[in-house]
Amino acid sequence: MGHSQAEKAASRDRVLRMAARKVRAEGVTRPGVAELMKEAGLTHGGFYKHFASRDDLIGQAVALALAEGSAKMQRAARKNEQAPRRGLIESYLRKQHRDAPATGCALVTLGAAAGRGDQRFKEAYERQVRAYLDLIAGPDGTSEEARAEAMLILSALVGALLMSRAVADPGLSDELLTRVAGELARYGSPDSAPPA
Repeated sequence: MGHSQAEKAASRDRVLRMAARKVRAEGVTRPGVAELMKEAGLTHGGFYKHFASRDDLIGQAVALALAEGSAKMQRAARKNEQAPRRGLIESYLRKQHRDAPATGCALVTLGAAAGRGDQRFKEAYERQVRAYLDLIAGPDGTSEEARAEAMLILSALVGALLMSRAVADPGLSDELLTRVAGELARYGSPDSAPPA
């Protein structure tokens, strides 16, 4: 790859990563092309060298934001090898995760938009939901019970994080995280039993 091609690829990657952060933090309607290009240190006119349209960029940014979340969830599950589900719950329902939406789970920010989105958007969102369900269900993921439990846990994780970001009262926000984490730690398999 020539020098100019490498620079073009690096610029495109910078814009795409910045857009992924923006859609995680603000959703899909907010980030404008001019704003993204300026933040990336590029001119607005150069945008079309990298992307066919704003919709093309946002679609790719959504897919990247969702995929990055999967990698983070896998790392969180590996933090506690004896109880991977507990590691995932503890990592997901932390104040740091709540307070950093630009680097947090895109399922939270993008759920409503995916529901109104086109087929490609829905499929990207669904891939992430399925990946998280598989991760939460673990090796027993094919059983009805494990699948139902994974759906309940994922719904509680996403819902608690969403509400903790949305309420005005900091005390209630913290309580949502800690109480849901505590309840999930007691729920289900021995893997997720709380420490004595």
